[in-house]
Amino acid sequence: MAHDKNKIWTRDFVLIVIVNFFIFTAFQMTLPTLPLFVKEIGASDRWVGLVVGIFTFSALLIRPSAGKMLDTKGRAPVFLTGLLLFVLSMFSLAASFTIALLLAVRIMQGVGWGLSSTSAGTIATDLVPKKRRGEGLGYYGLSGNIALAFGPALGLFLVDQISFTLLFSICGVLGLTALILATNIRYQKPEAPDTSIKEKSTYVPRFDIVERQALPAASLLFFITVTFGGIAAFLPVYTYERGFDPTFIQFYFVIYAAFLMLSRIVAGKLYDKKGITIVFVPGSLAIIAAMILLGIMANPYYLFIAAALYGFGFGCVQPALQAWAVNRADNNRRGMANATFFSAFDMGVGLGAISYGFIAEAFGYSTIYFTSAFSVTLSLILFLFIMRHYRKKDRMAAD
Repeated sequence: MAHDKNKIWTRDFVLIVIVNFFIFTAFQMTLPTLPLFVKEIGASDRWVGLVVGIFTFSALLIRPSAGKMLDTKGRAPVFLTGLLLFVLSMFSLAASFTIALLLAVRIMQGVGWGLSSTSAGTIATDLVPKKRRGEGLGYYGLSGNIALAFGPALGLFLVDQISFTLLFSICGVLGLTALILATNIRYQKPEAPDTSIKEKSTYVPRFDIVERQALPAASLLFFITVTFGGIAAFLPVYTYERGFDPTFIQFYFVIYAAFLMLSRIVAGKLYDKKGITIVFVPGSLAIIAAMILLGIMANPYYLFIAAALYGFGFGCVQPALQAWAVNRADNNRRGMANATFFSAFDMGVGLGAISYGFIAEAFGYSTIYFTSAFSVTLSLILFLFIMRHYRKKDRMAAD
């Protein structure tokens, strides 16, 4: 019985992993191609950043509501509604040929993504034993990583062979497949608050938009995902400006995904056994090195080494921070903890994409990545302060 309770690969966990794979494949195929689409319809770098950023901000705005609904209304209605909006937005992209229409569709897509990704992360958290949460969420994240291994490269390959309209329609079909599979998951009911224990951690403020126990992990994630905004919105255009072969950016995403998968497998287990420090510090240092290499990028080897370092670093810090955020929250607040965590993700990507659009126009693309290295350095410094605070608090409690 104890063995069954600690089992990760159940029927429903396999289903949520597959659903997540299809969602991420559709998303990753549009990630490097949307900036090219914006350029094709005649818009500037500023609009590229806005198209990428407005998606993340609409997802950000819906996440607190998604977290609250997950904890009160249940997982299924929130998840399936989000998937439906995501599918409709993908098909709508196929008919978006003006900036105004594209922005409107991206807002709808962000809402769908905010609802579905917050739900999927919470559902996966429900299905993974707490003692193996770092490992389980690492495996869950692999489904997105496998999609990342070929999704961007496939999107860039297809856009040279077919129209953007057909490409976005294919992404819509992938999303529809995810929606159909998601209807077969047996969802757990939200846990009721434990009213017999009144602790500070169970206090819910009047305006319930964040989970306070998840804020340390979310804050660290914010400064790291700023880098992702710069990569998602501008790295393909940056490599083309440097005169690199168009296939090199495809290799970048494949290398990145490969190292992301490898580090996730190891980092999740390390977090469960040794704690957050052993994975966060080396992961952050690897991301800083990757950003510096992208800023220099004297030749394609810099791009490929940066891909490996960024994949290794992000694969270390993201699942560990998510497990840390959820484990610190009460069981009946897992939805809100995931919402807080992914809101920080969205805010980092969105602010990065929008601000880097202005930076690119004023100072060039390389400045984006030097600025990103500084942002991750801030995250590492903040982490050291947080851990020092926790150690001091533990010593006071022991005394």
